[in-house]
Amino acid sequence: MCELFAGQDPQRYASVRRSLRLRGFVTSLVLERYFWEVLDQLSADEGLSTPQFISTLYDEVLKRHGDVRNFTSLLRVACCVYLAGGKQGG
Repeated sequence: MCELFAGQDPQRYASVRRSLRLRGFVTSLVLERYFWEVLDQLSADEGLSTPQFISTLYDEVLKRHGDVRNFTSLLRVACCVYLAGGKQGG
């Protein structure tokens, strides 16, 4: 069973840094390559570029919660929700 997970190509989970602009400031985010691939697809499905999608999500979270904590974790969870067909757990 673990072969499915342990046998992953290391490039799939290699850290990749991308720079983008959030609220007028240039920043960089580090995610595993696979999460970037999922975000690219999710963004395309939304009709946005990946930086546009991430910026929009950041603004929406800021508006809803007043601050944005652990944004890269939020992006990973967004990818998981997307891959699960949009089903949201608690």
